[in-house]
Amino acid sequence: MLERAMAMQTMPSRYYSAKADVELSMPDEQRSFKAHLRSVKDSAVWASVVPLLGIEAARVLLTPDSLKIMDRINDQYFVGDTGATRKRFGLVPELALLQRALNGEAIALDSAERYRVDREDGLYVLTSREKRRFIRAAEDISPSDTLTRDRDMRERRLERTLRKAEEKEAIVHRYHFEPDSFRVARVQVVNLMNDKTADLRYEERGGPEAQHLPTRIRITLSEPGRVVSALLIITRIDLEGPVQMSFRIPEKYEPMP
Repeated sequence: MLERAMAMQTMPSRYYSAKADVELSMPDEQRSFKAHLRSVKDSAVWASVVPLLGIEAARVLLTPDSLKIMDRINDQYFVGDTGATRKRFGLVPELALLQRALNGEAIALDSAERYRVDREDGLYVLTSREKRRFIRAAEDISPSDTLTRDRDMRERRLERTLRKAEEKEAIVHRYHFEPDSFRVARVQVVNLMNDKTADLRYEERGGPEAQHLPTRIRITLSEPGRVVSALLIITRIDLEGPVQMSFRIPEKYEPMP
């Protein structure tokens, strides 16, 4: 099972560009917009945000350790490292996670790892073989889990398990694979050390001409007290390069409050 899943992994391209319709849901607001996406592997993701009027409203540049935003409507900008980004927005977008999601990867799937194999809703499911109590804890704190929860941990036991997981830096990975193609349909990553989860769903993929890359991606990131989700409907994928990522902040712009 693992060998077939590994064989179907998409080889990442160095360059990626596409158009996307985005629906973003945050605790205090919801937004819908169009975006032009450009990506250079392990280097940066650039996005130009265009609302329905067709005029660029914002520009974003995400690198491994920084985030830059230009708000063209209010003539404001933000430039910060991961610490400043977390302080300003509450969550830190991860370059590697976003690039691997665009590529439709089974993030962190390891041919040397041992996994538990199950069937769920017609899909094969591989779960990293952490101690069973860690798996149960991951199921209990995941906000969008599909497993039955008739045996949820009691609160005190869950707290003890999470403390033990913190000592071991336990991270649980779950991968859902289509039974015919063995392409990954969903990836769940639960970090028991800090109660954070990432849930990627590859809801649709393109055909052979698009290298079966995802065309509909749902991403949910959660941590205690906060959940952010995004739906990306992707068209016009192009893997040729190089790509331009211009990002110059005009002198008249002021820092975001």
